[in-house]
Amino acid sequence: MNKTINLAGRKIGQGCKPFIIAELSGNHQQSYELALLMIEAAAEVGVDAIKLQTYTADSMTLDIAQNEFLIQEQGSLWKGESLHALYQKAATPYEWHEGLFKRANDLGLLAFSSPFDEAAVDFLETLNVPCYKIASFENTDLPLIRKAASTGKPLIISTGMASLTDIKEAVSAAQQSGCKDIVLLKCTSSYPAPPKDINLATIPDMAKHFDCVTGLSDHTSGTEIAVASVALGASVIEKHFVLDRTSGGVDAEFSLEPAEMKNLVDQSQCVFQALGKVNYGETPSDSQAKRYRRSVYVATDIAAGEYLTTENIRIIRPGLGLAPKYFDALLGQKAKKFITKGTPASWDLFTHAD
Repeated sequence: MNKTINLAGRKIGQGCKPFIIAELSGNHQQSYELALLMIEAAAEVGVDAIKLQTYTADSMTLDIAQNEFLIQEQGSLWKGESLHALYQKAATPYEWHEGLFKRANDLGLLAFSSPFDEAAVDFLETLNVPCYKIASFENTDLPLIRKAASTGKPLIISTGMASLTDIKEAVSAAQQSGCKDIVLLKCTSSYPAPPKDINLATIPDMAKHFDCVTGLSDHTSGTEIAVASVALGASVIEKHFVLDRTSGGVDAEFSLEPAEMKNLVDQSQCVFQALGKVNYGETPSDSQAKRYRRSVYVATDIAAGEYLTTENIRIIRPGLGLAPKYFDALLGQKAKKFITKGTPASWDLFTHAD
């Protein structure tokens, strides 16, 4: 696969600055005006793209409020709620998509979505989205992956809960259905996700296994994990976004507010720049500092013909004299002429003793 991909004219991957996606999810709280404000805020803080989720409660599950259709996990943000009710509350209405995408595009953002069934792919195709995101809970839905891949557009696949075999099957299904550009995102599918379960070391291993662009879909509560992922090769970072956590939103607890998202954008760019390339020796920024290394200097006035000793030459700063490695070779040589204290040592000042 490709280590870089072209996404609607933007190069993403190895050697490219991190591509930051703000996930709106259901934090719009069923308000179109709030969704627009979220997109405007995301653009203002410098993200590269916004992402929606395209489903209805009925396309996700059955309208049953008992047994396995209730969220029962201890610690879940949504414990006691039925799946159908949760998805109904979090869904982004289909009729909003075109307007939200247009607003994002007008602000210079890419805009796309996660389809959760094949009909959603057909709908998104009418809006000419640049790519598709396959959510973690759908990464084993091979028919859905094949459907999205058949468009020929890039796929971004979250790998939450997926075994290596699951990922191989998803990638194979996508490639066999015509997708050439795949991005794999390391993901931990708990909300919020504890740092001890993130396992960022998987990112370079995944890149090695699949020779593709990799990144992180991050459900932790801060920015530090996402920023750290850049140092391990993450080229794409997806974070949930909210204008104000205290105002609610289904994913608000693990979503970033605008100021935090701006920090993520700035800090991930800083880490990317710091990665650079393999380099030994001086860089442009420390060329001036080099003069403050140690070197050999004349430490006392030395008369012509006087021998060099540990008393009259020393290894000190700055670094304008001979390198310290020549100190022993200088000992016992004679001064060709009178040399004043503070003169940097150089071979033309001395001669070998008889």
